[in-house]
Amino acid sequence: MTDQQIPTTESIPLASAPTPYVLAIDIGSGSTRGCLYDAYARPVKKHMVKVDHAFTEAADGTAEVDADQIVREVGEVIDGALKGVEPGLVKAVVMDTFASSLVCVDDAGDALTPCFTYADSRSAPQLARLREQLDEDAVHQRIGARLHTSYHPPRLLWLQDEFPEIFEKTAQFLSLGEYAYAKLAGISGAATSTMAWAGILNRRTCELDEELLAAVGVDRSRFAPIIDPSEPLTDVSPDVARRWPALAGAAWFPAVPDGYASNLGVGADTPTTSAMSAATSGAIRVIVDDTPEVLPSGLWAYRVSRTQSIVGGALNDVGRVTLWLQSTLAPLSYEQIDELLRAAPVEGTPLMLPFLTGERATGWAGDARAIASGVSSSTGPRELWRGAVEGIAVSYARVFEQLREVNPDIQHVVASGGVTSAYPAFMDVVAQALGFPVQVVNVKRVTMRGAAALALQVLHPEHPLATVPQTGLTQPDAAQRPYYDDLRRRFEGLYDAVIAH
Repeated sequence: MTDQQIPTTESIPLASAPTPYVLAIDIGSGSTRGCLYDAYARPVKKHMVKVDHAFTEAADGTAEVDADQIVREVGEVIDGALKGVEPGLVKAVVMDTFASSLVCVDDAGDALTPCFTYADSRSAPQLARLREQLDEDAVHQRIGARLHTSYHPPRLLWLQDEFPEIFEKTAQFLSLGEYAYAKLAGISGAATSTMAWAGILNRRTCELDEELLAAVGVDRSRFAPIIDPSEPLTDVSPDVARRWPALAGAAWFPAVPDGYASNLGVGADTPTTSAMSAATSGAIRVIVDDTPEVLPSGLWAYRVSRTQSIVGGALNDVGRVTLWLQSTLAPLSYEQIDELLRAAPVEGTPLMLPFLTGERATGWAGDARAIASGVSSSTGPRELWRGAVEGIAVSYARVFEQLREVNPDIQHVVASGGVTSAYPAFMDVVAQALGFPVQVVNVKRVTMRGAAALALQVLHPEHPLATVPQTGLTQPDAAQRPYYDDLRRRFEGLYDAVIAH
């Protein structure tokens, strides 16, 4: 098949969609989705279902969601996505979820706690204790992740301190995807990437790090077996075929983190192409062979399999900042936002550190909060919006700079996510801060498509996937470089003065 004959990612009616089909499920920060995909990883029309949810958040750092509610949502989206699909046509079920989730489960397999999410920072005191006890640089190089509230180690200590009875009753510590699979299909197994994103996988051995588990007082037996993406599970509960005849005989791929799926969804599956996501949270990531020998302090390197890693850094707050601005401090029309983001930068724009729920890359200050500097009586919604977006853009640039240290062969930055579609000019500012072209791709539900692509590449590696349509390339303007260089210096100065101390 020639490139001209390979279709794009546009959705297709069921009657025209070639088999085999894959059922993909995406558990995000704001919703659970399910969709049927054809052999080209194209969504099948009228077979996509979405159920909204929201994290429970509080000023003490709480950011959690009801794990059993999510299980019910997953069942609901499977019901809807499979309507009218005959048995034998769906060959795989695959899931992606927001990463670094944790559910405590008892001997009966029932949840003892809500799902603690990546944004929950209540373990900040335990994080400080771990950083005093351990050589954080050594942990980072061994695990590929810093000690941080987003990850399991401080959270496991927090559970012991704050909920000792629950901790003692916990038979297994599961990710949200594992819990949903266990409840709905009787499956036990954690993806390599899921354990890596939890901050407890040794990136050299691809096994749970015994030194770190010993430091937090948790035995390896309380975690599920680790499964590579090429090892789907077929030994599922008979209840699956009874409830969903269309899934009889289907292989179930262990749930993977949304960051990994996002790269696959936009075709950023080689070391020359990095993927930038801009949704509720954000990230820049590149998939490389094996794992980097030395990792810069601001990045993570998560194993996605025994042969590959994904390297990058994440931002807690991207779309979350835009939603906060619109709902509280600086509501503007989409036309006004588009105009101000396309405009040249203006001296005197407020300097903002956009850490509403804490910082991950590059400084890993889990208890950081947003800061605005240079606000005066003349500052209005437009100036606040511009300052916030510039702050997010600099945060991306800090990650990208270290990413190119690891992999100087990056030739393309491909951007996707809800923010890129809601605010098309957003990436204009980001490209200026990066000093590097940014290509926005036009594909819906990137992470869910990436999950489907993962399954199809394992089951039918010889079959091509649909091509991803691209929009115009955003080029940096050399005339704006001095402004963004100065912005970066001011950002780092404020960060060092307030956050780093």
